[in-house]
Amino acid sequence: MFETLTLADIPKKQCGILRKQSNTRPAVWRIEERGTTAIVKDFHCNGFFYRNIVGRFLVWREAKAYRRLNGLEGVPAFFRTIKGLALVVEEIQGADIETLNCFGSLDEGFYNNLKVLINNIHKRGLVHCDLKRAPNIMKGDDGKPYIVDWAAAISMSEFRLFPLRLIYRRFLHDDLNAVTKLKLKYRPDSVSQEEKDMYMTRSRLETAIREIRNFFRICLKKIT
Repeated sequence: MFETLTLADIPKKQCGILRKQSNTRPAVWRIEERGTTAIVKDFHCNGFFYRNIVGRFLVWREAKAYRRLNGLEGVPAFFRTIKGLALVVEEIQGADIETLNCFGSLDEGFYNNLKVLINNIHKRGLVHCDLKRAPNIMKGDDGKPYIVDWAAAISMSEFRLFPLRLIYRRFLHDDLNAVTKLKLKYRPDSVSQEEKDMYMTRSRLETAIREIRNFFRICLKKIT
């Protein structure tokens, strides 16, 4: 799908721009072809250094994450990259939870399915790392949860050595804590004591790991 799309075609064939480019962020386009819509993250109009160093690196990393998650329900399908400077993925039909009126619109089943999805992602050796950012979680028109934007994702293989594997474990907890954070905000009565304990309790070691993790997260967010 979208196999004939070129970098020059993107501005011509787009049917909406979701985010304009800036000095340090790519443009995000909506493209439609033969009845299928896709989201294109496009670095090719950024400055020379940014697009060829940062842009190519981020496209490569995000494409690698999508390939690892290939076929997993709840993750957009990966179509292709274009010249290493643009990423083309499926558009999920639905709305992100930031724009939804989440009070009463997300039932217990949605949260349970979201946790199952996150656990399935973790089984493939990947952590999203940015689920506390509400636009990255969507409720599809089918009522199911979807997770988008994998630019900040990390893999178990990248953090397999000590002490990095401790940071990786902290990221695993953070992905699940994002669900607890949502429930505390919109359905506090449904939060179990185990979820509260995992969300609130921090040992000294965990606090130190959390600070290191925050440093990694800030670095990733600055370039995505």
